[in-house]
Amino acid sequence: MNLRQTLAALPRDARDTLFMLCVIAWVIAPLVRELPVWTSVAVALLLLLRGTLAWRAKPLPGRWTMHLLMLCAVAGTLLTHRTIVGRDPGLTLVILLLALKTLEARAQRDAMVIFFLAFFTMLSNFFYSQSLVTAAAMLLGLLGLLTALVNAHQPVGRPPLMQSLRTAATMAALGTPVMVALFMFFPRMAPLWGVPNDTMAGRSGLSGQMRVGSVAELALDDRIAFRLRFDDPGYRPPQSVLYFRGPVLSSFDGIEWLAEPMRDDDADDLRRRYTLPAQLEMRGPALRYEITLEPSFRPWLMLLEATAVAPELGSRRALMMQDLQWMVRVPINELLRYRAQSHPDFRHGPRTAVPALRTFTALPPARNPRTLALAAQWRADPQLAQGGTMALVNAALQRLRTGGYTYTLEPGLYGEHTADEFWFDRKQGFCEHIASAFVVLMRAMDVPARIVTGYQGGELNPVDGYWTVRQSDAHAWAEVWVEGQGWVRVDPTGAVSPGRVGQFQRLQAPQGVLGNAMGTVLSPDAAQRLRALWEAANNRWNQWVLNYTQERQLDLLRKLGFDSPDWQDLTAVIAGLIVASALGGGAWTLWERLQHDPWLRLLTLARARLARAGLTLPEHTPPRTLAAQALAHFGPQAQAVADWLLRLERMRYAPSPADPRAALRRLRREMRQIRWPARQAPTP
Repeated sequence: MNLRQTLAALPRDARDTLFMLCVIAWVIAPLVRELPVWTSVAVALLLLLRGTLAWRAKPLPGRWTMHLLMLCAVAGTLLTHRTIVGRDPGLTLVILLLALKTLEARAQRDAMVIFFLAFFTMLSNFFYSQSLVTAAAMLLGLLGLLTALVNAHQPVGRPPLMQSLRTAATMAALGTPVMVALFMFFPRMAPLWGVPNDTMAGRSGLSGQMRVGSVAELALDDRIAFRLRFDDPGYRPPQSVLYFRGPVLSSFDGIEWLAEPMRDDDADDLRRRYTLPAQLEMRGPALRYEITLEPSFRPWLMLLEATAVAPELGSRRALMMQDLQWMVRVPINELLRYRAQSHPDFRHGPRTAVPALRTFTALPPARNPRTLALAAQWRADPQLAQGGTMALVNAALQRLRTGGYTYTLEPGLYGEHTADEFWFDRKQGFCEHIASAFVVLMRAMDVPARIVTGYQGGELNPVDGYWTVRQSDAHAWAEVWVEGQGWVRVDPTGAVSPGRVGQFQRLQAPQGVLGNAMGTVLSPDAAQRLRALWEAANNRWNQWVLNYTQERQLDLLRKLGFDSPDWQDLTAVIAGLIVASALGGGAWTLWERLQHDPWLRLLTLARARLARAGLTLPEHTPPRTLAAQALAHFGPQAQAVADWLLRLERMRYAPSPADPRAALRRLRREMRQIRWPARQAPTP
């Protein structure tokens, strides 16, 4: 006997229970990575126990056993989270209670509680992810829960699951227009349907500090950082244009680079002495584009260098720092779309030396002695000294090109003298190793220099025309200050690996077992096309669903004719939709009633009037039998009723009259005119 026959032979209660448990497991599965390990194990064991009891028709645990398990669930939640209030502890407790409730489902009320908890758990998935995959998985979970709910309301017989599934699918289809209308017009509240993570644990991306070796870790992360679309769809930028500016780092302790700290005790003095005006000068035409930034939980925006005009953020406000970095006041914890314009040809910073530039030549003491010695040697070279700053820069770049230096993801672990190890020992590194060693050498030669982190490059998706920038495109480059020019970008990685910044070439992370297996099944071109299609679909989901903000909602109202839409207009639209839905439902009900056989409706009305008079007959009784029973029960006073019933029968089974509708109208009119028998008083 195969599995299908075995399931068909089970009692209905066991079959329905097993189906419900499978749906619950499907809904909980995406949350396993967010739950404590013991919670996932406990839930799996509880569901497995409930399934075994249903399969073997064993009794459910007693009340005291359930009380003990519930106390253990609450105690475990408190020990793990130190509270039962909040997103994570609340989710842990709800999922444990859901699994426990399946062990005491003895009545329909218990089943309704299980369904309520399961629907809540399904929605909880969106607290952690609003991706297209999550939405698709929860749509299947919704259909499964609706199927189980419909099945629970059919207490008679053994209705097939496919029948309940069709009913559930019909319910979901009928509710879809209401869902779409509410999504489009219900006033937006941030966050709309997701709650940002409480911490940034487990998330990678740029930060306000850079430990030598940390950017190389991002090369292993292939997730999307943001998407970019130029207003000119035919524009194909050169690689030298695609520098997206992030945090600028100027303080170095020998291993880690940090943004210049702002001392709280003397902030005004620090601004006077160290804050340099941007002095941004734009040259050439502007590039206009739109960026969709993934949640980074950090306050900086990603923009092409350089941007002088604040990007269009809707209700948010962006501020430009003196180092050309754009920031918002609140960390970006949801998908953010904004428009901006940048000028690839620009210059910024003071054109003449000022005291504040001295902070960009500072180096930690007793670090990198061989790099300092090399810097002193070059400074003593009359030819280099005569050439000025650019001669020193070119000398460093020439050393990178010809000194046997390599660009790699695995340069090994660096010690405390990071610049010395790069220049003289290892001669290999990722972009931050190269940029850090370069800036240290420049500072050792008394040249103001700093590190800029961000993203460099991107990949054009041929399906939707968006440029995709990934975490693996994270990059670090240098800026040096040159007399008469200000800050000048120098990308020393290009001297070691020209393909990194000239031909969209990236170092590839090692493939895992799954990646190697897929490589044997699909050709690289086919895999790339599938990836492009999937990312284009995800982008559409991001643009039209996750990024459907209040501004876009109000723009829709403007297109519908509202001059200055606000929340009151949204309320009016919602109210209008509710009234229209009610009228539509009433019209549907009336139309559905009119589709019934009008002859049967007259016969049903006649049977109901006789029942009120005391003569109750089965629904299948024909008109002739109704007439005979009425005469036998009521006597001569029912003669008019009996004659009307016989005419009703002839209208149905005798040769049809010329106008059936007119005959029905006449019978309906006669039904109202004749005197129907009244209920007789009981005999004393």
